[in-house]
Amino acid sequence: MRNTDEFKIDAVAQVTERGYSVKEVAARLGISTKSLYTWMAKFSKPKRVTDQEAEVRRLKKELARVTEERDILKKATAYFAKDVK
Repeated sequence: MRNTDEFKIDAVAQVTERGYSVKEVAARLGISTKSLYTWMAKFSKPKRVTDQEAEVRRLKKELARVTEERDILKKATAYFAKDVK
């Protein structure tokens, strides 16, 4: 039986995106681990892209934190400026 590219991509996604082990996915789908590793080399995203995505997520979190801190400081400044007058 010849597997379609769509089938192979879904099998790879089960490992790379959903966190299942290669052995588990291969057993469930009735394929060899060697085939799955070959498909992973062919169809998985390059690691560099994944690292970039992780960096973007980290930076977004940091931006949200810094923005929240800025908003708190603005409110505190306005509150204390009102007391000074």
